[in-house]
Amino acid sequence: MIHPHTELKKINETIGYGVVATQFIPKGTIVWILDNLTQKLDESYVNSLDEFTKKEVLKYCYRYKTGQLALVWDLGRFLNHHSDPNCITTAYDFEIAARDIYPEEEITIDYGTLNLDEPFECLRSEEGLRTKIMPDDILNFYSEWDQKAAEAMQYFNQVEQPLKPLIDEKYKDKVMAVAAGIQTLDSSISIYYQKS
Repeated sequence: MIHPHTELKKINETIGYGVVATQFIPKGTIVWILDNLTQKLDESYVNSLDEFTKKEVLKYCYRYKTGQLALVWDLGRFLNHHSDPNCITTAYDFEIAARDIYPEEEITIDYGTLNLDEPFECLRSEEGLRTKIMPDDILNFYSEWDQKAAEAMQYFNQVEQPLKPLIDEKYKDKVMAVAAGIQTLDSSISIYYQKS
């Protein structure tokens, strides 16, 4: 589920649509979280679909750490990639604001965390940022992403968290301990799925 202070908006002709903040979303806020409405589909099922349906389903899926394809139902499916995103993934099935996000600012994630099957060419290239996202990017960037997530988690208890009730029970105690500074953040490398 996506944060309630967001909306779908046309970014520009090149990018198309994306998700923008409608109000200030401070660093440390859960911006998107996996919920029970997101479907987890077996790859064999997706491959059995007719080509048109399969293409449309895959457009809005990411590969979950179990290898299943997660079909996102909400505006989260329109989150665009950026190599220096304002949201960062965690091992707890949510994306957290890595820095303050201002009204009308596009909310972005790093597609390197999505367990891509094939390389992804970035639409925009900024000086010093990756121009191609690779299926194994998480193996190369997880420590950088973990550092950003750990920094953001320091603000977790200081900001409003409308999506907090959706934290999976299996992660809740750990997330609260990390936010309190009692335990260390689990690495995002745990979400990596190596397709055989």
